[in-house]
Amino acid sequence: MLPTLRQLQYLKLLAEHASFSRAAEAAHVSQPALSAGVQELEKILGAPVVERTRGNVQLTAVGAEAVRRAEDVLARTEDLVEAAKNAGKPLSGRFRLGVIPTVAPFLLPTKLPGIKRTWPALRLFIREDLTPRLIAGLKAGQLDAAVIALPYSSSGVDHARIGDDEILAAAPVGHALAGTGPIPAGSLKAEDLILLEDGHCLRDQALAAFHIDPPKGDDVFAATSLHTLVQMVSAGLGVSFLPEMAVRAGLADMPGVVVRPIAAKAPRREIVVAWRTGSSRAAEARLLAEALTLD
Repeated sequence: MLPTLRQLQYLKLLAEHASFSRAAEAAHVSQPALSAGVQELEKILGAPVVERTRGNVQLTAVGAEAVRRAEDVLARTEDLVEAAKNAGKPLSGRFRLGVIPTVAPFLLPTKLPGIKRTWPALRLFIREDLTPRLIAGLKAGQLDAAVIALPYSSSGVDHARIGDDEILAAAPVGHALAGTGPIPAGSLKAEDLILLEDGHCLRDQALAAFHIDPPKGDDVFAATSLHTLVQMVSAGLGVSFLPEMAVRAGLADMPGVVVRPIAAKAPRREIVVAWRTGSSRAAEARLLAEALTLD
């Protein structure tokens, strides 16, 4: 006998909520029904999948492996259902798209109107988040595709290129680097930098491009968003990096901020649409990449 999809769904929800009552609520079933489904799954597998203690539910080693495999099975099943619904009708129905924060506000407003005109039956759900969580969402079947920036290493994910986005330097008016002409890469020092918080791929990509070690210590300035970062540069707190798409969108158009290219080979990040390897919506993700191509 094989586990049913319902049993796998119960286990997945139990892992997410660490509570039988909350998992049952998420599954829209009674707690006894969910508990019975998990017990039946344990009989089929021949091993316990959870350790039951008062007020706490913890996965066993078998349970953790079962959840990992269940997520893949459920994701592929959802892919199958969506593919069957939309057979012969690409980019129609629900499509869940993740986008990193350093791309979403500068790319989507110019591209989404054309996408809606081309595919009027498309119901696009947007989730803005950091790259690691978007990749996890792809692999767990919570997202159909995600717009991310490379380089970023991850197995089990394929991608289609949207275009390159140059990384520029932003300095306060009056700063030594705010003069005319490109800024020599060697003139950027870690102690002068204002960066995005850890977890933003733009931060890591910019530092790697200039061979700068991440600044350390309690006195390091860190911004939660590009908008905050530009405000900090405008206030004269230091120098930072901005993606060209943000500058073109007018993000740096404020008093006190000077944007300069980097001398020699300008650093760039590659913007792509990524999807889970083997996804039945890969062809649609490629279509979306074409529609999102950078101008």
